[in-house]
Amino acid sequence: MTPAAATEPTATRAAYGEALVALGTEHEEVVALDADLSVSTQAAKFGGAFPDRFFNVGAAEANMMSMACGLAATGKVPYCSTFAIFASGRAYDQVRLGIAHNELKVRIGASHGGVSLGEDGASHQMIEDIALMRAMPRMQVIVPADYNQAYAAVMHSWEHDEPMYLRFGRPATPVVYEEIPESLGDGVDVLREGKDITLIATGHMVWRALEAADALDREDGVEAEVLNVSIVKPIASQTIVESLGKTGVAVTAEEHRVVGGLADAVRQVTAEQHPVPVFAVGMGDEFGLSGTGEACMEHFGLTARGIADRAREALVLKPIVSHP
Repeated sequence: MTPAAATEPTATRAAYGEALVALGTEHEEVVALDADLSVSTQAAKFGGAFPDRFFNVGAAEANMMSMACGLAATGKVPYCSTFAIFASGRAYDQVRLGIAHNELKVRIGASHGGVSLGEDGASHQMIEDIALMRAMPRMQVIVPADYNQAYAAVMHSWEHDEPMYLRFGRPATPVVYEEIPESLGDGVDVLREGKDITLIATGHMVWRALEAADALDREDGVEAEVLNVSIVKPIASQTIVESLGKTGVAVTAEEHRVVGGLADAVRQVTAEQHPVPVFAVGMGDEFGLSGTGEACMEHFGLTARGIADRAREALVLKPIVSHP
């Protein structure tokens, strides 16, 4: 049965919960673990549907990852759910040596990533998780743009054997994909075509990049191409390089530290394959703070205006290419 696509702003974590139930219905091997946050992570939906395959381990995230290793080694496919701060920070050693080193088919559903988590403040706003998981050998990193792509990402996770880190968010976000995609493809989608500058975004910043492109077109007559990178690792380079071949300059946008995140991944691609200036919108050498999710995003410039302003700065510094 084809699930209903979201048409109104909906949290990506909600898609995680719904898709988990769908996977559990199709595959008896699927089990779910949660570290006492199942209502927030939405894994409670799986627990309600399949109580005999759901394990709430309490506030013991490291132990949860080790339990998942045992389940995976016996043929189960575990989905471990908790906040990103705990999944990648508190349980790092178990994820590294238990899951990644042994190449186990374990999926980490990391909810509440980034500063849009809001009121819980710096202690819970994980802004280094993509960097940690990108650096970890054998770990795939997926950051979907909206509910519909998040649903597709969870379904996609079943088809692959490598360890996987899926990052979801707390707040409802606007729809980017009108339907649930059949797959993630190579993980890089062109959402809007343009010739002047490339905006490359991931996660909660994708819809903001589209709004920034609208503003640049309306206010400056600038045609911005917008790419959504849903698979941050391994990052597919072909579409990125093709876009930069047209525009000659890029701005990346992520709800994460610029260091180690999407910006660094894109800069590596460009440095090796098509050197052009790449400017970045993201968190600097700073921690988050407490406030509403949107207020936090505004404070750190993680907005459509922030992307558009950075694009204007990039266009001023865009190299002029002369052809003989």
